[in-house]
Amino acid sequence: MTMTTEAIRVRVPARSAGHDLRAVKVVLHRELLRFLSDRTRMLSMLLQPVLWLFVMGTGLGSLVQGSIPGVDFRTFMYPGMISMTVIMTGMFSAGSIVWDREFGFLREMLVAPVSRAAIVVGKCLGGAIVATGQGVIILAMAGLVGVPYSPVLMLTLLGEMFLAAFTITAFGVMLAARMKNMQTFFGLMQMAIMPMMFLSGAMFPLANLPSWLHVLTVVNPMTYAVDPMRQAVFATLDVPPAVNATLNPGVQWFGWQVPIPVELGLVAALGAVLLGVGIAQFRRAD
Repeated sequence: MTMTTEAIRVRVPARSAGHDLRAVKVVLHRELLRFLSDRTRMLSMLLQPVLWLFVMGTGLGSLVQGSIPGVDFRTFMYPGMISMTVIMTGMFSAGSIVWDREFGFLREMLVAPVSRAAIVVGKCLGGAIVATGQGVIILAMAGLVGVPYSPVLMLTLLGEMFLAAFTITAFGVMLAARMKNMQTFFGLMQMAIMPMMFLSGAMFPLANLPSWLHVLTVVNPMTYAVDPMRQAVFATLDVPPAVNATLNPGVQWFGWQVPIPVELGLVAALGAVLLGVGIAQFRRAD
């Protein structure tokens, strides 16, 4: 007696734009759920900028109080602390790729009938929204440091936060795309973040810097994310011209004042480039 075995054909759905958009939505939704369910992470991401703003800002303000009459030094540091919150949260969101790879969840996503670009875009959008939401908590503290709750200012800062958050998340995804160890990622993250933050003008004015330090701040991409926020804040304050020139000089290229739209355009362009590189890295990843 001869037995025959009939093969069962499995049909894998063809990739389409609809599938990719759904993949973006699913990855984004997962990032939001993961963040909202981890209250410890939310608090830890807020602790460092709050300490910098209210502890160090108060301490440094007592030293420079006489040289900047009428301005609380914490008001100057406020845009920088927003940027720090966004950067830290965005990078940690990107680092979840390494975590997913270690536990095998990433492989399950990669075998789905969607493009890897959709997964990267969903990850970047999710990280940007999470980081922006974290930054909103810092926005709510504006009145504590002398920044008015102007609707125009709040909306402007919200848009600039999202742009910075998307760019830094894309940078983190690019770094995490080929990494297989969380310790390596966090070590590299700290090595990248700390110089970027200290050289962005988040904690000190960009006026009257030594030539070598001025060059480093100009080539630092995060400078062009912090400066528009600071200019938006100082535009709502009644500050003496001399103090404004000291604390809010803007970014200059060989004596030319870089306009805010150019700064934001540079951040957006960098985000697009990093996203493209991240997608290319992700396609080559296992």
